[in-house]
Amino acid sequence: MATSAATVRPPVLRSRPLGALLAAEVLSTTGSMMTWLALPWFVLVSTGSAKQMTFVIAAEGGGFALFGIPSGSVLERLGAQRTMRLCDAVRAPLMLLVPLLHWTGHLTLPALAAIAFVLGAASTPYMAGQRLVVAEILDEDETSVERANALLQGATRITMLGGPALGGVLIAAVGSPVVLVIDAASYVVAFVLVTVLVPVTRVVRREHGDEGEGLLAGVHYLSSDSLLRGWATAIVVGDASFSVLFVAIPVLVYVNFGANPRLAGVFLASWGIGAVTGNVIAYRSDRVGGLRQAAPLVLLQAVPLWAVAAPVPAAAVAGALALSGLANGLVNPTLHSVLTLRPPAAVRAKALTAMSTASSIGTPIALAVAAPAFAAFGSRHVIAAAAAGQLAAMSYAAFVTVRHLAREPEPA
Repeated sequence: MATSAATVRPPVLRSRPLGALLAAEVLSTTGSMMTWLALPWFVLVSTGSAKQMTFVIAAEGGGFALFGIPSGSVLERLGAQRTMRLCDAVRAPLMLLVPLLHWTGHLTLPALAAIAFVLGAASTPYMAGQRLVVAEILDEDETSVERANALLQGATRITMLGGPALGGVLIAAVGSPVVLVIDAASYVVAFVLVTVLVPVTRVVRREHGDEGEGLLAGVHYLSSDSLLRGWATAIVVGDASFSVLFVAIPVLVYVNFGANPRLAGVFLASWGIGAVTGNVIAYRSDRVGGLRQAAPLVLLQAVPLWAVAAPVPAAAVAGALALSGLANGLVNPTLHSVLTLRPPAAVRAKALTAMSTASSIGTPIALAVAAPAFAAFGSRHVIAAAAAGQLAAMSYAAFVTVRHLAREPEPA
């Protein structure tokens, strides 16, 4: 999918709707990352119970998993822009409700779990709607969509790096309830940006018997397309392996690197910095992109993770994580573009929500298995298992991609 020298680079950054999406993403993701720390901290401080904290987090994950696939019908009927507005309109008052109930003495654990459940349920259609609206704004031009995905992913990863740190500072300064208020405000601002600057996108009208009809139409389409079916399988295993790896890094540092919390931060930041660098290169370079490069890049993402499990110096661990992140940042814009544009319009909304749901399924299962494994086998063995899972998943993804290219050569 490399472009010729004479091809003019699409003016992605000059798109006002895309700029609004980018700003909304930075604001809402920063707020969400602060809440990622503030909400568990709030439950711990309020109840003193790690069990109750886990229950609230599980409730949010349950909302995401249970309503992920059904939310595709909402996205299909309302369109991407309206769905994103609806999600922010739901999440803002719900997030604000937590500190309000707390300050008035009416917050209970069931109420908090119910709020977290609905917050999780509203996340899947928003994520899928964002990817869908990007494709529509850019007229489904594959090169432009790749560059836009690189920008959005880069912005997301920067806020993922800085959001929890900012949240920690604000929790110490003003308390976790106020941080939840700030997150609610970020949803309001994102709602305004999308409402004012992002056009209302088309809604697919269908007749009875059309391809996209039925609640599980997205699942059926992913199952019928060999490339997307292979990638969906790889993503389930790969995302679960990454989750275990990132959870295991603090344990690894605590046991094997002198319990230095700064070093744990360096390790996590190394992967993030590598990923952001890859996103920047993918956006700026005409030579990066396309499925033909995806196969080696996903392997490059997986192979360095074995160094994290090995008894090597801290610098080697940081370097391996940075290299893995770099490959991830280079390849992900292409993969997201393919996953967005390959399904036909009639089934795209449901296929995107099905893929988002699939990517979350393996994580809670993997973490539930990893938790007792730390005590039984140690952090290095757990990380080795995660690295093996990531390598197996990406090897399969590379195989599926090469097989697809052999059958359907990528356009020049």
